[in-house]
Amino acid sequence: MDRYPPIAEHGLIGDLQTAALVTSEGVIDWFAAPRFDSPSVFASLLDHAGGGHFLFAPLHSEVTRRQICYPDSAVVVTRFLSPDGVGEVIMPVIRSRTPSDRHTVVRVVRTVRGTVRFALECRPRFDYARTDHTLDMYGGNSGNGGTGATGGAGGTAGSAVFRAPGTTAYLQATFPLERDGRDARGTVTLNAGQSAAAVFTVCDGDGEAPPPPTADSVTEQMWDAIDFWQRWVRTSRYRGRWPDMVNRSAITLKLLTYAPSGAPVAAATMGLPEQVGGERNWDYRTRTQV
Repeated sequence: MDRYPPIAEHGLIGDLQTAALVTSEGVIDWFAAPRFDSPSVFASLLDHAGGGHFLFAPLHSEVTRRQICYPDSAVVVTRFLSPDGVGEVIMPVIRSRTPSDRHTVVRVVRTVRGTVRFALECRPRFDYARTDHTLDMYGGNSGNGGTGATGGAGGTAGSAVFRAPGTTAYLQATFPLERDGRDARGTVTLNAGQSAAAVFTVCDGDGEAPPPPTADSVTEQMWDAIDFWQRWVRTSRYRGRWPDMVNRSAITLKLLTYAPSGAPVAAATMGLPEQVGGERNWDYRTRTQV
C-alpha cells in the first residue's frame, strides 16, 4: 500500500451530498460524512499511519492495476491483473435523493479469469482521527488475531459495527470478517465468475443497521447508480468535439455539487497543501449547510 499515492492515482465517487477518493490500489483514503464539509471517516490521504482507510484489493504482490470509470457514470472500476488471475473492484455510492444523515459505499469484487484472493481492511478514524470508537463484530470470525477469514462467494456473511460519539458505521460483507484490534478485516477467494461485496454505511447517532447485503440487492444498487448517471448524461445537449471528455468533466462537476441546495464545492477533500510543508493549506470546501 503506497503511503501517499499521487492525486492522479485517485478516482472520485459520490452521492451528491458527500464524496470519497479511491486509489488505484483499491484503497479509500478520503471519505467525509454525512456532508462534504463533515469531519473525515477515512483520511489516510493526509495521515497514512493514523488517518484511517478502507482497502479492498487482491492479496497478490505482483499486480498490474488499471482504474477507469464505467462509461458515462461516476462508478469507478479498478482492474487487477496478477499471475493467478484477473479481478476487479467496482465502487458505486448509493445516491441519497433527499438530505440524509445516512450514506453508503458499495464495493463489489469479482474474478474475471483464474482465481483471485481479495483482502479487506476497514480502519475508520472518526473526526479527523480525534475520536475513539468501539467495535462490535457479528457473524464470521469475531475473535482477535489470526490470519484473516477465508470464504468463497457463498460463504458466511460477517458484519462490524463501529461506534463513535455521534456517529455509527456499519460494515456488512457477504463473507466472514474478523476483529483486528479496533478494526475489521477479512479475505475472500473467488474463482472466475464469482463475486463478493462489502457495504459500508455511515449514519448520525445510533441509527439502525441496514439490511444485510445480498447478491441481488448489491447488483440492483450498482445498476441503479449506473442508470442514474447514464440517464443524466443523456440530457446533455453538447454536440461538439471530444464528447467523452466533456461528459467526464460534467460528471465530476456534478459530483462536487451538494444536491439539496445546489451549492458547488471547490474540492472533495479538506485543504491539501499547495506544496509539501507549505503554509497554503486552507480548507477550500464550500460550506454546504442548508
